[in-house]
Amino acid sequence: MSPILTPIAAVFGIMLLGALVQKSKVLPSDSDNVLNQYVYYVAFPAIMFIALAQTPFASITQWGFIFALSLSMVTTYVIALGLSLWANPKQSALGAIRALNATFGNTAFIGIPLLTMLFPQDKSALVAAAIASLLSVIMFAFALVSIEIATSKAAKYTEVEPTVLPSSPRLHPLMIMLQALGSNPIVIASILGVAVSAAALSLPQSLSQMLHQVGNTSSPCALFAIGMVLTKAMHRDSGSQRWDKALVIELSLINVLKLILQPLTAYALLCLFKVEGQWLTMGVILASLPTAASVYLLAQRYQIHTAQSAFAILISTALTFISLPIIERLLSSGL
Repeated sequence: MSPILTPIAAVFGIMLLGALVQKSKVLPSDSDNVLNQYVYYVAFPAIMFIALAQTPFASITQWGFIFALSLSMVTTYVIALGLSLWANPKQSALGAIRALNATFGNTAFIGIPLLTMLFPQDKSALVAAAIASLLSVIMFAFALVSIEIATSKAAKYTEVEPTVLPSSPRLHPLMIMLQALGSNPIVIASILGVAVSAAALSLPQSLSQMLHQVGNTSSPCALFAIGMVLTKAMHRDSGSQRWDKALVIELSLINVLKLILQPLTAYALLCLFKVEGQWLTMGVILASLPTAASVYLLAQRYQIHTAQSAFAILISTALTFISLPIIERLLSSGL
């Protein structure tokens, strides 16, 4: 049996538990929002900061790893966006949502727990997940700018007030992106952690233990919340979308791009940049993760492709139970 199946089973088990709790209504209906906010604003920033702060700066600046993952995401995003614009010309906001579904992997909520289970004694696992999460947030911010500009133009012609997330559409696109990144607690915590590492500062033991304890709650809470969010999303949107040939083709293409093309591209680029050993394995695994639930939340906020995004996230999450063991087996055999 593939060694990756054990942590994957644990990851999906916690998600399933969250789904069952949400379905049974044991907890209040907004518990997923509370958990998500706790993980997003407290637990993840804590583990990101302490992991980066206590890692030598030379170990963080894995430029080959960074460039390879960045280019693999950009490549997948551009292909998905191109296919969407070919199918639906002049609908750039729709294209951005589809491209995010094919690109924005769950590097934080699934990537961190999965890598820490796979490499329990290797601190670089958290660093790799932190780098991938930062790159994903930048890609998310870029898509956000694209959607904001597209909805602003549409509102101008239809005289409809555009939805604002998180800033005014009158701002320059660069300012919108900077605000999106500057208001992200994971980005802020990661930058502070890198700064502490670069300055070679030593944190008080009590502060270090506190941040570790808080940060260690991020993985189970995040996975539990994902199960709850997906259950609510499917319940809300299951009757709003008819399963026709076009939807099946779209979801198939999204999952081929996310679960096959992106990890293959990442592997090729990691090899090109001479990334080896566990960093190579971690990079490909991070590129192979399913679509993050944040894409559904963004689609819901702008009311663009919400049901399709919910289905894409659910299907990609389920398919990784098959795809990740195959990828791990190929990596262990040297492809």
